[in-house]
Amino acid sequence: MVWKKRREFALLSAVFLLVAGCTNDKADDATGELDPDNPITFSAFFADPNPAWNKMEDDVGQAITKRTGVKLNAEFAVGNPDEKIALIAASGDYPDLISPKGAAELLVDSNAMVDLEPLIEKHAPNIKKMIGDDMGRLRYSNDDPSIYFIPTINTVEHTPFDAEGTFNLQHAVVKELGYPEIRTVKDFENAIKKYMEKHPTINGQKTIGLSLLGDDWRFLISVSNPGFKTTGGSDDGEFYIDPQTYEATLHYRRPEEKEYFRWLNHMNDIGLLDPESFVQSYDQYKSKIASGRVLALIDAQWQYQDGEKALKKAGKQERTYGHYHVTLSEKYKDPAFQDNGFLGGWGIGITKSCKDPVRAIKFLDWMASEEGQILNYWGVEGKHYEYDEDGKRVIPKEVQERRNNDAANFDRESGIGSYHISLRYGDGVKDSTDNYITTKHPDQIVNDYSDIEKEVLAAYGAKTWKDLFPQADEFPVKPWGAAWDISIPNESKLKVQEQRAKDIVYKRIPEAILADPDNFDKVWDQFMKDLDKIGVEEMEAEYTKLVKQRVKLWSE
Repeated sequence: MVWKKRREFALLSAVFLLVAGCTNDKADDATGELDPDNPITFSAFFADPNPAWNKMEDDVGQAITKRTGVKLNAEFAVGNPDEKIALIAASGDYPDLISPKGAAELLVDSNAMVDLEPLIEKHAPNIKKMIGDDMGRLRYSNDDPSIYFIPTINTVEHTPFDAEGTFNLQHAVVKELGYPEIRTVKDFENAIKKYMEKHPTINGQKTIGLSLLGDDWRFLISVSNPGFKTTGGSDDGEFYIDPQTYEATLHYRRPEEKEYFRWLNHMNDIGLLDPESFVQSYDQYKSKIASGRVLALIDAQWQYQDGEKALKKAGKQERTYGHYHVTLSEKYKDPAFQDNGFLGGWGIGITKSCKDPVRAIKFLDWMASEEGQILNYWGVEGKHYEYDEDGKRVIPKEVQERRNNDAANFDRESGIGSYHISLRYGDGVKDSTDNYITTKHPDQIVNDYSDIEKEVLAAYGAKTWKDLFPQADEFPVKPWGAAWDISIPNESKLKVQEQRAKDIVYKRIPEAILADPDNFDKVWDQFMKDLDKIGVEEMEAEYTKLVKQRVKLWSE
């Protein structure tokens, strides 16, 4: 799984995340035909939960239906989404629209998906314009050049203006300690330890130093992915890709990552790691965060944001989290803002069960229009935003206060951000009125910060959390995009090996972290032997081929 995929994380996280690029081009509109007087309902399945979903009865949903005549009868995955996708693929009973995340090959192999290229060419001027010369990046594979999915996670021409993880500390911690340097895992550890010694309880409950989330696939975000992030590796899922040779290595086999997990073992040994990290459910994890007693998290904000929203609503802003650039040692840099280019990849498709694929593509194209994107990002004009005397789109103070302090209810009532279901521009792109299309532009990001956030950032000499991280121009653009975005053929032996490897990872990494420090090396050695037994070198060779094929496909 991808850090970013799992990034803008919980609202349709499968369709929320942002990826790279930068431009000042205007997002001109080219609206296709609409038919608001002829209502239609499309069934849809999304591979991620959306706690803000309100069956399109929210303000934005009602506006979409009024403008297009379309309603969505949407279902969201509960538990493992791949299992649900497998059932859908096997049944032959497909929803009209589907966003399968990394299980797309199950649907493609079942011949469930419509090739969208002819529909885009004829009926989707907005999508076609936005994709431009990158149409090749939407093609499924070298052997099958069809376009089955419109990207919804990865945005167009995106310039990220803020950081949203990975190492997160409560503002109360750094403030009381006098804003210590937080640069290495040792710095992170020391801050937790010193504050915990001063405050063994918070609000009458035992203080938790660092909590991880090992529940199902979320394990990847909180437990395993930080292994490469703290040792200079970019987010390529389960593999580290050599930037010169494109050779793939299962990232746990990198010696430097072993030392990161040894540090987690040390954190457990000295009592700073939540002992329930590998047994708690996602709901229990969020509940702990909402209690205000968890000092630190290693996670993406989109994954823990529900707990943080509860803190904000309760007025406990000092118990929310700042995001720090933390690596194993100062010789490493976290390439969180490395440019992947436009990925294409994961998104939404139209199945062969769809009753009206032309209407469906026109709907998705309208969602990609300037009007549709502004509605989705900003809400309803006059209710959620307005224009000042200079023609600048602004959020009224009372709306901003609800966005900051009552976000869960506001999101559900407004619907803002719940409809990232088509191609869209990312942060930094301006529309035809010279306003930013998204609300995540430098001024608005600062407006979204609480007073304590601004205070903490000022103490560290920063205006935004991104300022604390290495910038994009410190890293080369990745010609393969992101390896997690590469589909593995369903008939490939690699498919089975990858699942077996994950089973081993889910077993051995918790064992290593929770082991007596004297036994850590023994457990880790067994971990490596287990991977050897399933043919890890064969896996790496096959994945290397897929990466090289991606580079070739995108360069043609």
